[in-house]
Amino acid sequence: MVKLPVIIGMGGIGPAGRTSCHHAYRRMVIEKLSASDAESTLQSLAQLMGQRETPSDAQQLLAGTLVRKLENNLFDPEAIPLHKAFGADKGSSLLVNKKRVGTPVPDHWDVSEHDKLRVRIDLNDSQPLLVPITRRSTINSAGQLPSGFDPSVLYQSRNHPRGLQMSVYGASDAISSLGFDWERVKQSVAPDQIAVYAGSGMAQLDYNGVGGMLQARLLGKRVTSKQCPLGLAEMPADFINAYVLGSVGATGTNMGACATFLYNLSQAMEDIRSGRRRIVLVGNAEAPLVPEVFEGYGNMGALATDDELRELDGLSASDAVNHRRACRPFSGNCGFTLAESAQFFVLCDDELALELGANIYGSVADVFVNADGFKKSISGPGLGNYITVAKAMAVARAILGEKGLQRCMVQAHGTGTPQNRITESHILNEAAKAFGIQQLPVTAIKSYVGHSLSAAAGDQLAATLGSWQYGLIPGITTIDHLAEDVYQDQLRFLMQHEEINAEELDVAFLNSKGFGGNNATGAILAPHVTRDILLKRHGKAALEKHRALNESTLERQAQYDAACSRGEVSPIYQFGEGVLGGEDIDFAGDELRIPGYSKPVNLKLNNPYE
Repeated sequence: MVKLPVIIGMGGIGPAGRTSCHHAYRRMVIEKLSASDAESTLQSLAQLMGQRETPSDAQQLLAGTLVRKLENNLFDPEAIPLHKAFGADKGSSLLVNKKRVGTPVPDHWDVSEHDKLRVRIDLNDSQPLLVPITRRSTINSAGQLPSGFDPSVLYQSRNHPRGLQMSVYGASDAISSLGFDWERVKQSVAPDQIAVYAGSGMAQLDYNGVGGMLQARLLGKRVTSKQCPLGLAEMPADFINAYVLGSVGATGTNMGACATFLYNLSQAMEDIRSGRRRIVLVGNAEAPLVPEVFEGYGNMGALATDDELRELDGLSASDAVNHRRACRPFSGNCGFTLAESAQFFVLCDDELALELGANIYGSVADVFVNADGFKKSISGPGLGNYITVAKAMAVARAILGEKGLQRCMVQAHGTGTPQNRITESHILNEAAKAFGIQQLPVTAIKSYVGHSLSAAAGDQLAATLGSWQYGLIPGITTIDHLAEDVYQDQLRFLMQHEEINAEELDVAFLNSKGFGGNNATGAILAPHVTRDILLKRHGKAALEKHRALNESTLERQAQYDAACSRGEVSPIYQFGEGVLGGEDIDFAGDELRIPGYSKPVNLKLNNPYE
């Protein structure tokens, strides 16, 4: 029997706050929550932001979250450093500190001593020069982590790139909020039945990573021993294995631009389905808020500039920009909004979920990935997303039947670009028409948290699981109309939060469209549908046993949540602890035993090619 990949845990950090216990989701719909739920999320934000939450500063907490004006904690958008290139003419002279004159001396320099500290350089030819200046950013909107939150101070970060700091926090949050110790997992499965699939789409681009490695010499600095290795794109998985879980199981990352999270989710799903792995931590961490990335996407015309936002709103050059509304999916818009985020989820097979008494957030029906075929432009859309959406709807129909398929919604890619609003709405509209879905509900949470590139579908998944928990779909509240070129015959775009009966929403489709033709669509089954499948597979007695075990799980999750809001929880970071070597391994016939695990690695393998 094919295993069902069940979602049993989630954690992370993004512009809406902490992912575990649905806090990031709750921030997006906070005005619709009960007073107690809203207060709990405000307390969570206050702890993250280093503030003492009171009713008077609740608005300040909210203002320091989601998409907003760029803050200067990462760089100063009013004074981005760069070099201005110009040249000194032949016959010019320069006075330079002796220590600054390197070797070899250029042939067209005549160097003579000027005084004890300086030499005079007479130029026999023109000399290119670079002079430090600053510029003001034309793009000043971003989905930033909550104001005041700094993951580097929560553990011994040792100059780690920001994406790895966020990975440590996010993975720790996912593991710690499971409601049971990871040691229990290690006693339930073999070491090689665990996997971690995590990474980033653009690698670690700040100064402590690849960015610094490429900049250092041009800035007159030295490349450190950490910048190259810590800058690798799969390093989030490496850090989680080495310092959070101590895992010796499968590891790696799949990269597919903005669809990367779904690529990793697909591998996790396939591993669990096949029985190769029993439990997988899957996620992505992206920290792209550096000047060079803003400039790179900005020069493509892909990001919303302040001037373009003013033009959309009919404002003058002196008027203030509403940065909160920078991302406007499927409306009048001008570009997407960069964001940073780290989102992690724990998946396991259905049998293990019941055995552990795990919380059941939902399950993964399937994930489909397709390329675009021949393209005019590498960034232009193509055919692949039509295939992924159609196949996701088809598998949902196969599992749920025609009636169940109608009980669906879409978390659209919804970037906020003119091209996306046309192409994605056409894809969804045509697919809905083909499958007979009337008024398909469509939302897009990038309007709240921006576009976190590789982690974007993780943001979507967290919001979807929150909708099932609270019966409330976050609407696209940054827009007041749909653009005329948006296809909508079969679609219903949610422009406000929509209350639903969660038991009547059976499946959600997560859609991602990435640069280069990297398309992916995931079909996620609701918790009530997942429980129905478990009942059919394992029987009523097994579900009753799980329900009893789950009571303690829920209690421990609540305890973890409360401890986080009091600032009593630190990320898991075990540097140099529990390190094992070859002498610790015990080869015993057809198995291999590793300290800390009760079950062995099976070495009695079948010939796969018989």
